[in-house]
Amino acid sequence: METQSSFKRELLAALPSLRAFAISLTGRHDRADDLVQDTIMKAWAKQDHFEMGTNMKAWLFTILRNELYSQMRKSGREVQDSDGIFTESMATHPSQYGALDLQDFRKALDQLPPDQREAIILVGASGFSYEEAAEICGCAIGTIKSRVNRARQRLQELLDISGEADFGPDATSAPLTSKAFAF
Repeated sequence: METQSSFKRELLAALPSLRAFAISLTGRHDRADDLVQDTIMKAWAKQDHFEMGTNMKAWLFTILRNELYSQMRKSGREVQDSDGIFTESMATHPSQYGALDLQDFRKALDQLPPDQREAIILVGASGFSYEEAAEICGCAIGTIKSRVNRARQRLQELLDISGEADFGPDATSAPLTSKAFAF
């Protein structure tokens, strides 16, 4: 208990010097006061790390300087956005919809006949040309084109896709994120 009382006295005695140091570093009284407060809070929380009898003022000045540098590094990564312009432009579509769409696509793909599934994967997903896919499957190019076409039509039916409007965000989330991309 005596140690804590002694720590508190030394801490309070160092306040004027600590504030003067903070003002000299920041050039602003309000910012200096905040910095001193942060320093005192950190010192109080870490008082068990301070060895009584050593230089309290030097310890506090070190904490203050390190806190200032930490704040400066942090502010270098932050963007001032008081009117919310940057925040609005950072809106994204919820990722869970993409995962659900992919799940639905996999289920639909599994429902295709094996020859159509193979053709659409070779041409649509693997990037093979119709000629290369025909060679891999051992059939005519027209057969591959026909299988891919039937697979696309069947996937549209299974996924209930009628046009381009069915891709991307749904009617509920589109208005929320469309402002973000209108510059």
